[in-house]
Amino acid sequence: MTDVSDGDERGRGDQFTRRSLLLGGVQAAGLSLVGWRVFDLQVLGARRYGPLAEDNRINLQVLAPKRGRIFDAYGRLLADNEQVFRVTITPGLAKNSVGVLRRVSRIVPLSDDEIAKIVVRARKQGRYVPTTIASDLSFEQVAQLNLFAPSLPGIATDAALRRRYHDGPALSHVVGYVGSVERFAIDDDAVARLPEMRIGKGGAELGFDGELRGTGGIQKVEVDARGRIIRNLETVEPVAGRDVTLTIDSELQRLVTDRMQGEGRAAAVMLDIATGGIVVMASVPGFDAGAIAGGIAGADWQKLVQSEDKPLLNRAIAGQYAPGSAFMVVTALAGLDAGVLSQGERIQCDGHYAYRGEVYRCSKHDGHGSLSVHEAIRSSCEVFFCEVASRLGITRIAAAARAMGLGGTSNVGVGEEKAGLVPDPDWKRGNLNASWLGGETLLTGLGQGYMQATPLQLAVMAARIASGRAIVPVVEKRAGAPEFHPLPFGADSFDAIRKGMAAVVNDEDGSASEAKLGAGRPMVAGKSGGAKVFAGFEPAEAPRYAIATVIERGGDGNATAALLARDILNLAVDRTDPAHGDIAPGGGVVPATNSGEKAG
Repeated sequence: MTDVSDGDERGRGDQFTRRSLLLGGVQAAGLSLVGWRVFDLQVLGARRYGPLAEDNRINLQVLAPKRGRIFDAYGRLLADNEQVFRVTITPGLAKNSVGVLRRVSRIVPLSDDEIAKIVVRARKQGRYVPTTIASDLSFEQVAQLNLFAPSLPGIATDAALRRRYHDGPALSHVVGYVGSVERFAIDDDAVARLPEMRIGKGGAELGFDGELRGTGGIQKVEVDARGRIIRNLETVEPVAGRDVTLTIDSELQRLVTDRMQGEGRAAAVMLDIATGGIVVMASVPGFDAGAIAGGIAGADWQKLVQSEDKPLLNRAIAGQYAPGSAFMVVTALAGLDAGVLSQGERIQCDGHYAYRGEVYRCSKHDGHGSLSVHEAIRSSCEVFFCEVASRLGITRIAAAARAMGLGGTSNVGVGEEKAGLVPDPDWKRGNLNASWLGGETLLTGLGQGYMQATPLQLAVMAARIASGRAIVPVVEKRAGAPEFHPLPFGADSFDAIRKGMAAVVNDEDGSASEAKLGAGRPMVAGKSGGAKVFAGFEPAEAPRYAIATVIERGGDGNATAALLARDILNLAVDRTDPAHGDIAPGGGVVPATNSGEKAG
């Protein structure tokens, strides 16, 4: 019995030994695998995983730059930044965001709908990214929020910058406004993704957004596993945006805008011919950029967007109108330079013009009689210019129009400028899938049909005729005088057109004599396009300013574009020569004394 018992003990011992060896082998293999993985991570994979581990510990935060200021030509401040207090919530620290926001609403009024929107916005931005609850807090509200801070986890107050505008509706279209970034592109600057970041939405704010915006800074911080900031490691301060100085005379712009208030929907542009600088760019009705920057209510914004008068539209650069008879000077210039018309030639007007079975009527039904080019411009004779357009053909008319600045944008830097339209056979075929008709050449020569131009383009046209050079409009003030190259038309041709435009305003039977400034004042040269359009320059003998005015509902009493141009030029003369007194007490403009509509 003893032998059997000893044998069993030996068997159990052998079995235990095998199990121990097996278990030990498994453990050794496991430890070897772990060791190999540790070696792989720490040694072989150090270059790959080291930076990733560092990113888990170090966060980079983008710092918003201060937006550059905007000044007028004389250094008057048009747009800058003001400091406001705001309150934010960090959801990861608040735990119950809705409950905390309801407690905040006892100090800063928040509706349930507003609270819900804040929660959704915060969720999109991240749990540990501060989300703005409200801006423009009063000092009392900030004090109360800080006093009750222990019961408001995740809530913080700080100072922020908000855009401020100084001239209201008078400069709204020129300066523009800022707003939130609505869509992001892959290559967008990281600073554009900041919740408080604002970008240009119109006017110079949009045109010079790249310069005004500045460069974002970076703050390198250490965070814990939950993303909470432990300490600041490094800060690279943001670089403020560049200040922009415009060519606009803001005081003159305000006077002009006040004068235009009774015109309904209208626009005016005045250029300095020597520099191309835009001195006045007025469009009515306007809007209050400050109200938008301060956080306009949704209902009020919809009123602006849906208004029949389109107050957000800058008619000076984006309103497109048929130039009408104002375009006749381009047709005459092209005819003289092409040799199809001579200065001594006379063309008979009997009140109508027959062309390929169609009859085109003149504004003077019994006709103007025999006219030279000088007299035809003065009288705005449709028959004369139908004949010139027929001789020229559409190709030469279109080429002359483009040389005068029509049919394209100048990229002056004030937002969404429209190109207008100079039609030709290629355009019609490509856009209307139709052939060009001979009668359309005549209509184009008269500034009608498909032809469209903006007030800015008409002012450029006037400046180019006045100077004989390819004046390019600018809205940013620059050092030094630019050099504009000569236009491809002869000096004699330009002289003939200028004399005709001077007769339009200064002869008793001129078609826009209401644009005359008055005794002792500079002589104006110009051309009207009916009651709605006027383009010209002054002084006629040595041009300094070019001007274009458009009144969409022109034609009633004193509501003509020529009269508006007269009053604006008078204001400009008073700005440079205080000895003249056409500005009434209080800054108002002396009303026009002559009325009635002339043939365009």
